[in-house]
Amino acid sequence: MRPVEDLDTPAVLVDLDVLERNIATMAGRARAAGVRLRPHAKTHKVPEIGRMQLAAGAAGLSLAKVGEAEVFVDAGFDDIFLAYPVVGAEKARRLLALGDRARLAIGADSEEGVRAVAGAFHAAGRSIDVLLKVDSGFRRVGVEPEAAPETARRLAGMPGVSLRGVFTHAGHAYLESTPGGVAAVGSSEGETLAAVADAVRHAGVPMEEVSVGSTPSAPHAMTAPGVTECRPGNYVYHDASQVSLGVCAERDCALTVLATVVSVPAADRAVLDAGSKTLSSDALRPTPGGHGFLMGRRSRLARLSEEHGVIAVEPGERFRVGERVFVLPNHACVVSNLHDVVYGVRGGRIEAEWRVAARGKVA
Repeated sequence: MRPVEDLDTPAVLVDLDVLERNIATMAGRARAAGVRLRPHAKTHKVPEIGRMQLAAGAAGLSLAKVGEAEVFVDAGFDDIFLAYPVVGAEKARRLLALGDRARLAIGADSEEGVRAVAGAFHAAGRSIDVLLKVDSGFRRVGVEPEAAPETARRLAGMPGVSLRGVFTHAGHAYLESTPGGVAAVGSSEGETLAAVADAVRHAGVPMEEVSVGSTPSAPHAMTAPGVTECRPGNYVYHDASQVSLGVCAERDCALTVLATVVSVPAADRAVLDAGSKTLSSDALRPTPGGHGFLMGRRSRLARLSEEHGVIAVEPGERFRVGERVFVLPNHACVVSNLHDVVYGVRGGRIEAEWRVAARGKVA
């Protein structure tokens, strides 16, 4: 096995001990809560990591895009939920082909959105499982809770649709400034969706699945009575935002970027060979504060251009040209989509080289 020092930079490293611990921890939480775990694999986009999640007890995977589903089904995964509105005839055609090889479900929040997919499946004498997206406070997509029973009734009546349940994503947990605030969002997420499912059932529409998501909110949302499934994604890696939210500690972060100092033009400034094309320009959550932590250092990445990461050097710290540093990015999910390969490391040596097989699959 090669030492990490042999790698050229920038390179994405995954600490295998931490990865395995994170996967086991979330699987244990789901078992304790009595819910199915369906991790969102958009975080890593790596089939090998998906298999680790299934081996730990996950019931299947969540994804966002049809292209991601094609990659994972080709890799042998046979139970996929696209937690995203899938709209259009071309995507319907591709889903129909995937349906021959895997159990599929898609998200929807309107009849119009699901019409093309439903029509394609109905014309083929089949149906597609659908989960109704409910807005639990994030204000992105999803019907308002009070509108869910009527929307569910209409979806359930569409030829080609088999309405399987409801789902939500409490992305507003990332805006909370304290662990208590995150916990409150998570509890509300689970309670709101369970109440919506009950209202839909009262309206005469069966509900099998009540599915919540989001790494910060997951431990709290999954324990709400009536929740059946949870879809966290980022937990496999964690990142600087999860640390800032109080969700985890730095020791729980599996993914870092190995970078090299290429310039030290002033005492208060050093520059890495890792910019926005390597780390993304996503802001730190919940409060913006640079573009990544430098592991073991007080200095932070203050700004990025495409190929440059500019460190604001703290008083008392020094950097030298050629020095290598480990960057904990603000948002690990985006970093995955920027790289062809990630390296699994243990004890400073490279044990695995994984292709990020679903990177760039945005359609």
